[in-house]
Amino acid sequence: MAISTNTSVTSNTGAHFVIPAIDIIGGKCVRLTNGDYAKQKTYYDDPLIAAKQFEEAGLARLHIVDLDGAKTGVVANFSVLEKIASQTNLVIDFGGGVKNISDVQNILSAGASMVTIGSIAVRHPELLNEWLMEFGPDRFFVGADVLDEIVKISGWQEDSGLTVYDFIGQLTSLGATNIFCTDISKDGLMKGPSIKLYKRIMEQHPEIKLTASGGVASLEDVLELKEIGCAGAIIGKAIYENTLELRQLANINTKR
Repeated sequence: MAISTNTSVTSNTGAHFVIPAIDIIGGKCVRLTNGDYAKQKTYYDDPLIAAKQFEEAGLARLHIVDLDGAKTGVVANFSVLEKIASQTNLVIDFGGGVKNISDVQNILSAGASMVTIGSIAVRHPELLNEWLMEFGPDRFFVGADVLDEIVKISGWQEDSGLTVYDFIGQLTSLGATNIFCTDISKDGLMKGPSIKLYKRIMEQHPEIKLTASGGVASLEDVLELKEIGCAGAIIGKAIYENTLELRQLANINTKR
């Protein structure tokens, strides 16, 4: 399936507001609906094809999620990261199943600029604290995956018992600043992002750089997220289903 790119656009050197997502199961580029592994659709057998289309259209960032790793707790798709990092110049964050410092080192060595952290930050914040001190906060992209404002972990399969506001408070106390929030109820439905939720988060935690994730369906959605003060927007299904053109998204990045 080809993504609508309009490749006449020149390479983007502007901000990284728009962040296309590649979710990986079994080495393939897939999307889930509401985080349900039973509701899986494969878009590319080789995720590199999608990554190259993003880069050719003028986008510079990429969010890669190892869904196998997120579910099992063991990083499973290093080879996908290595392939994309070695054959594109995209600035990549990668995560899913990260549980120890070796995983962090291997992800950075494989070519990622940032390590995506989720469940481990809930279960073992002391480890995240050590990693932040060892590698610096700019090396981590911490995810708050929420349903009804409660953080979910283990590939969205378990309830943490923490509200998103308390969780982000814990993260900022450790020094984390790059945080993304996925509203699971919106994910994969393309019915619009959780604007009210993101506004509440930024009101309570103005010190963070908040990236929105889930539900983006239109150019207007992306522009609204930028207008309310989000640092970025992770976009997946709307790209793969061609409701958004990469050319349009690259143009947003170049606008101040």
